[in-house]
Amino acid sequence: VQLQASGGGMVQAGESLRLSCVVSGRTFGSYVMGWFRQAPGKEREFVGSIYVNSVKMAESVKGRFTISRDTAKHTVYLHMNSLKPEDTAVYHCAADVARSGSYTYRGQGTLVTVSS
Repeated sequence: VQLQASGGGMVQAGESLRLSCVVSGRTFGSYVMGWFRQAPGKEREFVGSIYVNSVKMAESVKGRFTISRDTAKHTVYLHMNSLKPEDTAVYHCAADVARSGSYTYRGQGTLVTVSS
């Protein structure tokens, strides 16, 4: 399973951005897909996950971020609204293919920078 995230960039506070993650794998529809982020000097943080149409978001982004997936395109999206400078981080997607709670596959990240 290979994952490739894209869509990062530099935006101003209050703006929106959509990240994409293209996933290889014949049974993509059965994976739990997660988004994580890591800010400079901080530990990796769970952002949210999606399984079929069930979405879970971290409290720090709830109400501003959401996740969707397009099974036909093998793509999962992270929709980020009302961005804040503290959202600045490298974002990456990960796959829990066995639905075990362990994200065994992780792609390279994409940098999101939010200026005030």
